[in-house]
Amino acid sequence: MTLIDSRPGIKACYDALAAETGVPIDTELVVSRLGPPLVDELVNWFPAEHVAEMADRYRAMYPAIAIAPTREMPGAREAVAAVRAAGGRAVVVTAKYGPNAALHLAHLGIEAEVVGDLWAEGKASALRERRASVYVGDHVGDVRGARAAGALAVAVTTGPCAEAELREAGADVILPDLTAFTPWLATHL
Repeated sequence: MTLIDSRPGIKACYDALAAETGVPIDTELVVSRLGPPLVDELVNWFPAEHVAEMADRYRAMYPAIAIAPTREMPGAREAVAAVRAAGGRAVVVTAKYGPNAALHLAHLGIEAEVVGDLWAEGKASALRERRASVYVGDHVGDVRGARAAGALAVAVTTGPCAEAELREAGADVILPDLTAFTPWLATHL
């Protein structure tokens, strides 16, 4: 939950998957620990041999269920604008399935390049390819990805990880949310 709050849509999509499959899923628990890849969550609810099939089904259901309820996080639009105003490029590197992440941004009118299906240190290759000097995220996996890429790890505490966890993971900067990003960027530059 760095740029968007996808919890309502993700909860609705998991509720629909549970109803369709008859498998009880604690969707409140699911949305309390967002960040890691979808399959990492699905293994908690489905036998291993069905996880790939359930991931495909979830991703197929997602556009019709999860896009509309999603809202941008406070300061998201301003943060992207600040990056552009400083001559930078906004790139979203996410564990989320790329096409669905792109649908979220298009729905909200936030323009950014999207690179999906990358988690934690796996994000480093995309960040290095794009010469990212700063990476903002809300999870310790994002901090690890930034550090592996040699980018400044800026963390916001709007996701599932507390400030202490983010600091312990090696965050260089910790902000309460994206409303603090634009002023921070001005001083950083």
